[in-house]
Amino acid sequence: MGSLEGASSGKRESTNPQEEEGKEQPQQQVKRFCSIRYVMAIMIHCCYLIMCTQHFSLSIAIIAMVNHTGQSNQSNVSTKGYPDATADTGVPVYDWSPEIQGLLLSSSLFGSLISTVPSGYFAGVLGGKKIAGFSVLICSILSLLIPLAADYGLPYLFVIRILQGLLQGMNSSALSSFWPKWAPPLERTQLSTIGTSGAAMGTFIAILGGGFLCESPGWPSIFYIYGGIGCFYCVIWFSLVYDDPINHPLISDSEKEYITSSLTEQANSRSWSLPFKAMIKTMALWAILVSNVCRYWLSSNLTTSLPTLLDNMFDFNFKKNGFLSALPLITSWVSMTLGGYIADFLLSKKILRLITVRKLFTFLGMFFPSLFTILIPYVDSTTAIAFLILASTMSTLCYSGFVINPLDIAPRYASFLMLLGTTFMLISGLVSPIITGYFINQDATGWKNVFFLSSAINLLGMTFYLIFGQTNIQDWAREHRITHF
Repeated sequence: MGSLEGASSGKRESTNPQEEEGKEQPQQQVKRFCSIRYVMAIMIHCCYLIMCTQHFSLSIAIIAMVNHTGQSNQSNVSTKGYPDATADTGVPVYDWSPEIQGLLLSSSLFGSLISTVPSGYFAGVLGGKKIAGFSVLICSILSLLIPLAADYGLPYLFVIRILQGLLQGMNSSALSSFWPKWAPPLERTQLSTIGTSGAAMGTFIAILGGGFLCESPGWPSIFYIYGGIGCFYCVIWFSLVYDDPINHPLISDSEKEYITSSLTEQANSRSWSLPFKAMIKTMALWAILVSNVCRYWLSSNLTTSLPTLLDNMFDFNFKKNGFLSALPLITSWVSMTLGGYIADFLLSKKILRLITVRKLFTFLGMFFPSLFTILIPYVDSTTAIAFLILASTMSTLCYSGFVINPLDIAPRYASFLMLLGTTFMLISGLVSPIITGYFINQDATGWKNVFFLSSAINLLGMTFYLIFGQTNIQDWAREHRITHF
């Protein structure tokens, strides 16, 4: 989200922001690495990483927390929602139905859904340092309390997960507020990519490390370790992070001058008005929002529910499950990076028009994941895993398609539109694990129904975008005002 917001600034009325950016490249070369602005990018990267480890910890830990309902080879089975038995590692296990598990996995999204847009507003007014820092600190403390909450009962665990969701939504919105003040226009894509890539790495660490920690010393250690790291990181955050380069005590005068001078043309109006009526009537915007909902329905199932899927369908141990669940995150990072380079190459060489590139990458990022997902129930376990990895990997090509499209149709409001898209995604992520839990609790064809439904919804979003997607700047976005959300 930060990369999209960053790239939107510094451009005037143009139907092709990427081409305008290409024309701006022949400017002064400045020192980049070992600079404070890149330190800021790394700090934001680590912040995303920590929050994502805490968000996805439950996805892998829940496999060890439940008694594997329906599997006769499990001897340590409890009969209530509280522990009355222990796993081989000496930690408690719980009798949670698939529906309960789905609710637990999606409960944090309730909080994120509420806090994302409002916290973006307050981060724009108050600055992102305090909001992001305190959200990490409190969320980390809550992570330390999850094992205790699970012992006390499901209501306590649900409350903690919802509170964590509130804080994670605040954190994501606050982090996006740094780039308008810290990132020069020619470096915003690179800086914000460094920052936001921490989300993928955090998810990778959470799932891969969680697989080993579940076996020894046990699933509570996941929450203690990731929560403890988050508390320690807050000390570093408040020491090194500042809302703008002007007040940073360690920045050099030359770097401060370079950043501030490169941002002098930015509008800094305190007007927070938005053309809501015009936005609602814009089908190009609805094409983006609908695609966000439909794509995230599939991708959230592949990410959040993948550990449970591998456990239920293939009965893998925790270490193998964690490795296979984390593998798509690395391949997805590679796919996202290569997709961006290829898209920019096609545009810079004028091989394809902007609208063609956006729709091509949307098609590739939604059609083939749907195809691979539909085929999973009909192949052997090795092929099924390969299809799962390919589906997750190719889905990230959408970042060069409709995901970046707000920059094309409304560069002045790209930050707000990205937060709006995130909110719609959270709605999808909130519902899909619940539906998944319902299906897999019905009969042996439960996962097959999950795959069919997810693929159908994904294809629906792709079709909607291919019909209504646009890249020309909308009339309401040409007004000379900007909103920092």
